[in-house]
Amino acid sequence: MPENLPKTLGALVESGYKSRSVKEEIRTNLVQRISDGMEVFPGIVGFDQSVIPQIQNAILAGQDIILLGERGQAKSRIIRLLVDLLDDHIPFIQGSEINDDPLHPISQYGIEILAEHKNDTKLSWLSKEDRYSEKLATPDVSVADLIGEIDPIKIAEGRYLSDALAIHYGMIPRTNRGVFCINELPDLTERIQVSLFNLMQERDIQIKGHQVRLPLDMIIVATANPEDYTNRGRIITPLKDRYGAQIRTHYPAEISQEMEIVNQEYKKFPDSDQLVKIPKFMKDIIGEITHLARRSPEINQRSGVSLRVSISNFETMIGQSFRRSLITSSVSSPRISDLSYLIASTIGKVELETVEEGLETKIIGDIVDRAVANVFAKYTEPDEFNFLLGKFEEGLTIQSGSSISDDEYLEAIKNTETLRHKLISLCNPITDSSAIISALEFVLEGLYLGSKLSKDSQNGNAKYLI
Repeated sequence: MPENLPKTLGALVESGYKSRSVKEEIRTNLVQRISDGMEVFPGIVGFDQSVIPQIQNAILAGQDIILLGERGQAKSRIIRLLVDLLDDHIPFIQGSEINDDPLHPISQYGIEILAEHKNDTKLSWLSKEDRYSEKLATPDVSVADLIGEIDPIKIAEGRYLSDALAIHYGMIPRTNRGVFCINELPDLTERIQVSLFNLMQERDIQIKGHQVRLPLDMIIVATANPEDYTNRGRIITPLKDRYGAQIRTHYPAEISQEMEIVNQEYKKFPDSDQLVKIPKFMKDIIGEITHLARRSPEINQRSGVSLRVSISNFETMIGQSFRRSLITSSVSSPRISDLSYLIASTIGKVELETVEEGLETKIIGDIVDRAVANVFAKYTEPDEFNFLLGKFEEGLTIQSGSSISDDEYLEAIKNTETLRHKLISLCNPITDSSAIISALEFVLEGLYLGSKLSKDSQNGNAKYLI
C-alpha cells in the first residue's frame, strides 16, 4: 500500500476523495479502458463477439450478472477478472468488519466510531485483491456462512443478544464494497436462495431475530449449469429475477482457439519444453479429440466436456514424449502411438451415457481414431501418398510404437526421398528427426484409418503393411 494515502478521515476529506458505489467504480474504469482501446479481459479466448460484449453491457448498465455454462467454460476466471476493474485501493474505517466507507458508514460499529472520533477517525486501505470473495455453493452452506449469526464469544464478553455489535457477519457483508461470487448457485438450498434475493433487493437481513438493515454496496455475480438453472430445476424464480444479466458461455468454436487456450494454461516445465518438439498436427489432434467428444452421443453433453480435457491431454502427450527423451537422451516429438496414453487423462473428465464396464476405453479410443482421421484429411490431399502405397505393395513394412528408436524409423524410410520431403513439409517449421518420425506415424495411421493400409497391433506396437 502506498505510504502517502490519508490515515484519518480529516486527511481523506482534505485530499478531495469522493465515495462512489462499486458498480459506479467498475463502470467508470471499464469506460476508461474501452475508450483507451485496452483489452478488458486478457487471456479470455473465443468470447470476443459473444460473452465479453454482453458482460461489458451488463457492467455499463449497472447490473448483477449470472453466467450460465457447462464446466470448463472460463466462468470463474471471467468473474475473477472483474477485480482488475476495481480501484487499486479504497479507504475504510479501521477495525470495521464490513469495510465501512468512512464518508457513509452502514454498520453500528462504523457509525459509533465516526460519531466519537469525527475527523480523527483512523482509516485503513483495502486493495482490490482483498475486495473479492467467492463461495462454492453446496447443500450444507448455511445462512450463518453467507449472512451472519450471533457471536457467542461477544455474548460471553458481556454484550446483550439485542446488541447489533454481537453479530458475527458472514461472507457477503464482509465483501461489502467488493465483488462477491457464488459458484453453482442452484446448489444452494431454497432457504439460502430466499435470503440472497432479499439481500439483493430489499437490503435487509435477519440474524437470529435481528432485523438488520444493511445497504450493502457490492456486485453479486454467480455461475450455474444451464441444466439446473430452470423453473423445473433448483433455482427459485424470484432470485432469477434479481439478476439483471443472464449470459450464456460456450466452448471455443474453433480448434485453433481451443489450442490457444491450452498453450496458455498447460503446466510448463523448462526441461520438457526444451526436449519436446510438438508438430502442429499433433496439437490439432488434441483439440479435435475434445471437439468430437462434445458432439459424441455416447458422452453426456449436459455435464459438458471441459477445456481441461484438452489441457490434460496436451500435458500427458508432452509427459510421454519427455519420458522417451529421458530414456533416449535426445529430443523427442509426440507420436500417434503415444495417443493411447490419453485415455487415462480423458476418461475421468467425461461422463459416458453408458455404464458398461470396459466400454469406456473403446469409446475414447474410437474418438481418438476419428480425430486422427479428420486432422489427416485436413493436412493432406486424397491421393498424395499413393507413391508410398506403391512401396508397401513392393513389400515395405514399417514397425511403429512409442518405444521404437528413431534410428529404426529412419532406417525404414532411408531410400524414400520423396516421402522425407513430404514429412518435413508436414512438420514444418520443426525439422528435428523426431518430428519427421512423428509425421511418419501420422501418415501411416491416416492411411490405415482411410482403409489404404493394414495394421497388425501387438504388445503396444504396430506393423503397417498392405
